[in-house]
Amino acid sequence: MMTQDEARKLVEKILSFSKFPDCSVGLDASEEAYVRFANNGITTSAFTVERNITIASTRDRKTGVVQTNETDDAALRAAVARSEQLAEIAPANPEYMEPLGLQQYPKVDNWDESTAAARSPVMIPHVRAVIDAASSKKLVAAGFIQRTARVSVIANKRGNFGYHRGADARLSTTIRAADGSSSGWAGHPTARIGEINGALLGETAVQKCLQWSKPQRLEPGQYTVVLEPTAVSDLCASLGFSFSARNAEEGRSFLSKKGGGTQLGEKLFPEHISLISDPLDRRYSGPPWSFSGLPDRRIPWIEKGVIRNLSYDRYWASKTGKEPTPSPSSLILEGGDVSLEDLIRATERGLLVTRFWYIRSVNPQTMQATGLTRDGLFLIENGKVTTPVMNFRFNESPVRMLQNAQRLGRPVRCRGGEGGGMIAPAIQAANFTFSSISDAV
Repeated sequence: MMTQDEARKLVEKILSFSKFPDCSVGLDASEEAYVRFANNGITTSAFTVERNITIASTRDRKTGVVQTNETDDAALRAAVARSEQLAEIAPANPEYMEPLGLQQYPKVDNWDESTAAARSPVMIPHVRAVIDAASSKKLVAAGFIQRTARVSVIANKRGNFGYHRGADARLSTTIRAADGSSSGWAGHPTARIGEINGALLGETAVQKCLQWSKPQRLEPGQYTVVLEPTAVSDLCASLGFSFSARNAEEGRSFLSKKGGGTQLGEKLFPEHISLISDPLDRRYSGPPWSFSGLPDRRIPWIEKGVIRNLSYDRYWASKTGKEPTPSPSSLILEGGDVSLEDLIRATERGLLVTRFWYIRSVNPQTMQATGLTRDGLFLIENGKVTTPVMNFRFNESPVRMLQNAQRLGRPVRCRGGEGGGMIAPAIQAANFTFSSISDAV
């Protein structure tokens, strides 16, 4: 991987080719190794190396952007020149902000050498364990395991420079009956590949698949739910986008107040709901700066049910006289200290949801979304999982779900099929709206 000195020399060379007053460079260099499997066999084993350089040149509020993956001098000169040519014909940006000067970025200690170096000999035993678990029950396994090592760099002509390296891994598997009649899923994202346990994930997905055999029909309606952490993540990972101060002040978010203003400082959730972003949490592996280049930091967005902060981008902060705020990332929904089994035992009648799928926005102002349950939906009766249930389409908002949250489990890092995931607990919540039945597996 590219060292800090190598990265600095490369971006300084690019900036030296610039003839415009302002030029910014972003560099993303990654190595990825992965193994894909399906039908109880490996289908793909690959190792890829990628490097992408983004060059943005600005003059008179007009910006041209070019991307390249070539690093020889001639290609870099041409890319810078092309970005300047594009800037000449671009419209002026009325919300343009001057580039940041030198920033002090916090040190993020989330580099794991074993994750960054992992190849097939490390990953295939986990795949074998999943496939063995499936084939022993005459089931069919599919999924993938991957690890990524990444270097991220930002720099500009005003003297700012940031360098970060991070490594991440995940294993995900779907296990189905041979006739396609039932399905189970399990997954584990982590910054340390040594924490992945293929045998445990395989067994979890197998048990889901076996339990979900011959699902019964229930009528749509509002149900108490126990959402597994991945289901919570699928639904709530988009919450970070809702804390934009501009959207709230312009009446475009759930944080807008009727008649004008925002609900900053108001208690909108139960006492046990707290949402933070923390790029220094070692369970994550991202860079310590936000999209705008501002140094990232731990920020509480919801604290004991109260809205504590809004995200002010640099333009809106300058317009409203506020300090700019890093946008929410590395989200953590804090939880309790009970297990998923405890939440089930505390439910007289409800539905256990493994995860959601194909989530789409219905009403951005309330954050209402629609989507489908998938890979294991079960009826809970008198504190016990009793009956597999046919999948539902839901129409629900993560805001409303959290407002109806009754009990929270222990938070873990999750990533299903929707977005980049987050750290979230299992949640027991009342009055979750399922609008129709889906006969899909």
